[in-house]
Amino acid sequence: MMKEFCLMTDSSCDLPAELASELRLLVLPLSLRMGEKTYRNYLDGREISFKAFYDRIRAGEMAATSAVSVGDFETAMRGVLAEGRDLLCLAFSSGLSTTYQSAVIAAEHLREEYPERRVEVIDSLSASGGQGLFVYLCAKERDAGKSFEEVCAFAREMAPYMCHWFTVDDLYHLKRGGRISAATALFGSMLAVKPVLHVDDAGKLINMEKARGRKASMFSLIEHMAATARDPVNDPVFITHGDCPDDAEFLAGEVRRRFGTKQIFISYVGPVIGSHTGAGVLTLFFVGRPR
Repeated sequence: MMKEFCLMTDSSCDLPAELASELRLLVLPLSLRMGEKTYRNYLDGREISFKAFYDRIRAGEMAATSAVSVGDFETAMRGVLAEGRDLLCLAFSSGLSTTYQSAVIAAEHLREEYPERRVEVIDSLSASGGQGLFVYLCAKERDAGKSFEEVCAFAREMAPYMCHWFTVDDLYHLKRGGRISAATALFGSMLAVKPVLHVDDAGKLINMEKARGRKASMFSLIEHMAATARDPVNDPVFITHGDCPDDAEFLAGEVRRRFGTKQIFISYVGPVIGSHTGAGVLTLFFVGRPR
């Protein structure tokens, strides 16, 4: 009997570690550097915990992030192929990281080394829980008995339907990343303006609108879900947060109240994504119409 093919992704998916294990995923960590130390962003926070990371961010520390390298992908992929398994890699959006390109290069090398095996790399066009939702749905297709080719086709078809909406609490991280101007960050902070952002068709982050206050920004996320969600009752929803669990629970409660959503997963925004958004980021991911 043919061995089950491997689903690989990277830690920007921000899935709960237990769920990633349950889905039998191979997850490669991105990295971040704070001070004089480099940490790998494992889903279980084994090298730097989520709470410790956000405490340091709130204290004013900055972090520089790194994609998964070609070498790391080659090592992990080779281990799978050597077992006689095919491999499907669902990578962090090419619009936000070079991780996807690293995976593509590694796969090209290994196809020559293992011509009898199938290796596919698909750009998720997603980040954080949007990538997590994408990987989750693909894993469920695999578990339903779909073939390697069928899951690859499903992934390519579904990538544009992963809807990302989020808001941030600290505008200065967006300023540092060039998403907003210094003046916008200053006056926005003074006026308690909270930007609402999403990820576009190219997998890039764009600023969509402004809300006055935290609660207003959270309800804005819900209104976008109401406008575009495919099946808000039965499709799973992912919520991630930058060390603001009470806000995440509030948002989940409002989603359940408004739509009757049956399945909501809540997890932290990991340190790699959190390095660019700051503490207090709150996200809502669902299956909807094309972005």
